[in-house]
Amino acid sequence: MHVPYERKVRRLEQVHPTIFLFSARALRDFGDGFVAILLPVYLIALGFTPLQVGIIATTALLGSALLTLAVGFLGAKYDHRQLLLAAAGIMVTTGVAFAVVHDYSVLLVIAFAGTVNPSAGSVSVFVPLEHAMLTREIADAQRTKTFARYSLVGAIAGAVGSLAAAIPDVLAPIGLDQLAGIKMMFVLYAVLGLVGGLLYAGIPPRHRAPAEHATAPLGPSRRIVYKLAALFSIDAFAGGFVVQSLLALWLFEQFDMSLAAAGHFFFWSGVLSAFSFPVAAWLSRRIGLVHTMVYTHIPSSVCLMLAAIAPTLPMVLALLLIRAALSQMDVPTRSSYVMAVVTAPERAAAASFTSVPRSLAAAASPALAGALFAASFGAWPLLICGALKIFYDLLLLIQFRHIKPSEEQ
Repeated sequence: MHVPYERKVRRLEQVHPTIFLFSARALRDFGDGFVAILLPVYLIALGFTPLQVGIIATTALLGSALLTLAVGFLGAKYDHRQLLLAAAGIMVTTGVAFAVVHDYSVLLVIAFAGTVNPSAGSVSVFVPLEHAMLTREIADAQRTKTFARYSLVGAIAGAVGSLAAAIPDVLAPIGLDQLAGIKMMFVLYAVLGLVGGLLYAGIPPRHRAPAEHATAPLGPSRRIVYKLAALFSIDAFAGGFVVQSLLALWLFEQFDMSLAAAGHFFFWSGVLSAFSFPVAAWLSRRIGLVHTMVYTHIPSSVCLMLAAIAPTLPMVLALLLIRAALSQMDVPTRSSYVMAVVTAPERAAAASFTSVPRSLAAAASPALAGALFAASFGAWPLLICGALKIFYDLLLLIQFRHIKPSEEQ
């Protein structure tokens, strides 16, 4: 009677854990892709102002930062699989709550405690746990390539999710109004969290060796991690001025873009970002991880600043698409670099502690951007973002160009 069940268990154990992690990332980023676009539309439809939309985005990023910080401490002591299951449960609750709640103060609480992601990127409580689990399953020589594939899967899923943001408008002719359609999409977000939890449950539990039980989350790599966290905070604070929800809001208000047109634009933007990840892995093998991060990031920031002052929508979209093809090439390389310069027991903490300041810094700027939008200074968030990112890139190059991972030495 128990044989079929035992066979299923053995089959699951034969599946490489990275398959489950890649699949869960795809589902999560698909949900983040349409939520990031629908969130400002939903909040505006409920009667809130652009400033209030920015505050919601700030609150969501702040809550994500604190959850990620908690994971950094817990990840040194507890099974990463169990923590991922708990995070998936929070995602389910977040989707259901956003679908049924209209009160602004309650929405603030949900945004703070939940997993809604206004940036449609890899800023979430799931990331440090998945990074640590991926790194322990692969060799150093394959690390950057694996992170590139991991980011590629997420970016493609996020791009498809951007297209899915048009579903409420598609359903309008059959009698479902836009607000009801958006609520349905938040329910879908909850379902994606449930399926993601089932995928995490399929990862075989791993018994930690005594050497892996660190007495502190960070040890010998503490100084490097803190310096990286400080630099990444500058980058994240800059990026918070142009999180996807606010960029969508700028396109809606500045150029009167439709929901469907915005969905198509963010789809192609996501596709370009996705296929830049394998290019980043290839480039990093030739010029190194730090140089890849810097030399692709600076041109993308220049394109963003030019888009802020471009006179026509086609020119704006062209510049933003060029930016999309370059701006995310530092994602897999940055993740790989952090995992490379710390010891194995420190990886979850390092991923968390470099993510938390990023999230905290990114949490401050959407509200400022919302205030600038409300004051009719819509181009300024893009200009501020580009200038700060260039400053970050130069500091990163100066501080870390001589600290190389093992495969580059």
